[in-house]
Amino acid sequence: MALPAAASTVTGVPRIVDGDTLVVQNTRVRLFGIDAPEAKQRCETATGAAWACGMAATATLRALVGQGVRCSGSEEDRYGRLIAVCRAGGRDVNAEMVARGAAFAYRKYSRDYVVQEERARRAGLGIWQGAAERPAQVRAESNGQAAPGTCTIKGNISGRGKLFHLPGMRSYAATRISTRKGERWFCTEAEAKAAGWRRAGG
Repeated sequence: MALPAAASTVTGVPRIVDGDTLVVQNTRVRLFGIDAPEAKQRCETATGAAWACGMAATATLRALVGQGVRCSGSEEDRYGRLIAVCRAGGRDVNAEMVARGAAFAYRKYSRDYVVQEERARRAGLGIWQGAAERPAQVRAESNGQAAPGTCTIKGNISGRGKLFHLPGMRSYAATRISTRKGERWFCTEAEAKAAGWRRAGG
């Protein structure tokens, strides 16, 4: 949720909080239009090995803005952070994070970086090299909430392998998702199959 605020621009060498949040001159800034993996979030490589994608996203942002940044925005989120587009070295940092596979395009709020996301996905960069749960889903699960939006397909890992359960299936209600085990939510069956999950029986 974005709240109107006076147009603001802050410049300086920032302190990095995580892959999409930084502090510039005591102003907390949330990068507009992108959603980076949570700090402790883990993703999978193409071979299924776990890797610290959240830490990698933070490191990528730190490298991009290490020499200083200029962030401009006119809205604040519910946490009082300035929602901004930041530039460093003549580049749109928000776009660069998505282009490098260090963040998702946050389509819920903007489609500005969808092109960069599609290119990164096709190239298998960063979070696109294997399975990666959407950060919004990770936050929802850590808060004990159901999956957000339309991402209601449960990707479960059991003795029978990686199975996905659709709403209405026999085992759907009893299936619990544990991201620590590498389980995840999917928005579509196609997404689940592309990630290597197969449909559970009935």
